Amino acid sequence: MAAQPLPSADPAAWPVLGLRERKKQRTRDALVSAAHRLFLSQGYGRTTVDEIAGEVDVSQRTFFRYFSSKEEVALAVLTDAEDHFVALLRERPASENPLQALRSSIVLAWRDLSDTGSDTGVTAALELIQLIEETPVLLAAHLRRITEQERLIAELIARREGLDPTVDLRPRVLAAVFGGVLRSAHLAWSSDHSAPGPEGMIAVIESHFDQLGPALAADWR
Repeated sequence: MAAQPLPSADPAAWPVLGLRERKKQRTRDALVSAAHRLFLSQGYGRTTVDEIAGEVDVSQRTFFRYFSSKEEVALAVLTDAEDHFVALLRERPASENPLQALRSSIVLAWRDLSDTGSDTGVTAALELIQLIEETPVLLAAHLRRITEQERLIAELIARREGLDPTVDLRPRVLAAVFGGVLRSAHLAWSSDHSAPGPEGMIAVIESHFDQLGPALAADWR
């Protein structure tokens, strides 16, 4: 089942789900929460799909209706956040330059995540970032996801600016730089216990973007 993140920055534009869709969403959210709790308490490798399904009182077959693998359910929190970021990026005003649009979208996405008030919100996302760095199989899957995300961002930026990404390399270069800055910020946050919580993460992200221009163009000496 595809993730259903907030599709718009405007709550009035969010779709109204029917009873069946709401039930499916609750089951999906319960599986994500259960998996997250088990991964943190006993480790990713020692947690089985059967255990995750059992926590929600559903069958393994039902689990696989929602997720193709244990990796997918483990990364679901960040996947939903990334999908919401893309939705926000699509809505940024045309007056913003591409880098500002990316920066504004990622900061707003983290703020929206911190306002959800659910177990699959910002606390889970922050915990998951640390779990990924400690789990090679999840790190590999996450890096594959980042590669796909960079391709999508490059396409969005090219469309937004009216460019052909097969001819003009700037969208792909910018998407790669953006992904690198975010990964650096996530790693810095994971090792810096003086910046806890979502506002700490946002501050670290902002500080990294503040240094992007000087790092690329300024005289380092």
